[in-house]
Amino acid sequence: MRLIEGKAGWALLAALALAFPLVAPNNYLISVATLAFIMAIAALGLNLITGYTGQFNLAHGAFMAIGAYTVGILTVDHQVPFWIAFALAGVVTGVLGYFIGLLSLRLRGHYFSIFTLCVSYILFLLIEKWESLTHGPVGIMGIPAPSGMGPLRFDTPLAQYYLVLAFLALGIWVMARIVRSLLGRSFMAVRNSDDLAEALGIDLMRTKTLSFVLSVIYAGFAGALYAGQVRFLGPDLASEAVTFDLIMFVLVGGVGTLLGPLVGTFLVTWLTQSLQFLQDYRMVVFGPLLVALIIFLPDGIVGTWLKRRARRADAVQADTRSHVAVTEAKSNA
Repeated sequence: MRLIEGKAGWALLAALALAFPLVAPNNYLISVATLAFIMAIAALGLNLITGYTGQFNLAHGAFMAIGAYTVGILTVDHQVPFWIAFALAGVVTGVLGYFIGLLSLRLRGHYFSIFTLCVSYILFLLIEKWESLTHGPVGIMGIPAPSGMGPLRFDTPLAQYYLVLAFLALGIWVMARIVRSLLGRSFMAVRNSDDLAEALGIDLMRTKTLSFVLSVIYAGFAGALYAGQVRFLGPDLASEAVTFDLIMFVLVGGVGTLLGPLVGTFLVTWLTQSLQFLQDYRMVVFGPLLVALIIFLPDGIVGTWLKRRARRADAVQADTRSHVAVTEAKSNA
């Protein structure tokens, strides 16, 4: 894990991602990796509101569906160019998230989570039943691929892979700037204690709402990329199963860490693909593996590593102070 510390580590990860299509044996694996990148973008957003702000949002997958359906409806039914629809997906998701956040964030703890779970189900029903807008259970077919930019074209699996990778890199960079800023410290203060945050002069409602909006904007853009990649949308995208997948990615990788959602998404995706030969029985193997991982690594892979590194650093500092104290005592004697 020491290899992925700092800028050099992120550069190594970027190099590996750039080189993956060169060694991938077929376009199927490239498409799977592209979908993993999209889910990682959504997981980054969920980690902001859950990991850094301490609000367990169970409607995140539904917001991803809102972004996807915004692109699907605008491009298929109204012939809006893809990139305009893509930008509007972020706007629509952010505005909807703002008003839902104003309502839901008045609640705390489990009440907030239950409320967002209800919101998720309401959004799912709206997508399934509002046939004149969303096409209902039939779904939206024929969504165009992202339109080209100058000489660049995004109508092949390889081109879409690099396009989504670029958005993932941008999402990581923006998230890093957020969590390392004064705003990010405000989010973490709210996570640690509402009362302490208020004592420090932090406006709880404004801070929570801002975190909620930023997180669902990530989900909205991820959904927009999903629509351009898969080219078909159905109501299942708004189901709670998508949210639970995103939660699993964050938990496996490490809640409240920048690298955790990426590690969790890629590891779970790789395990899922590796166990496909078991067909209907792969969850019998995958389920216990996931349970064991959560039991023995409750802070996730990255979170556990960070805690162990911090303990080692504390032990080294304690040994150094003890050695200095002994040396000074001997010199004084």
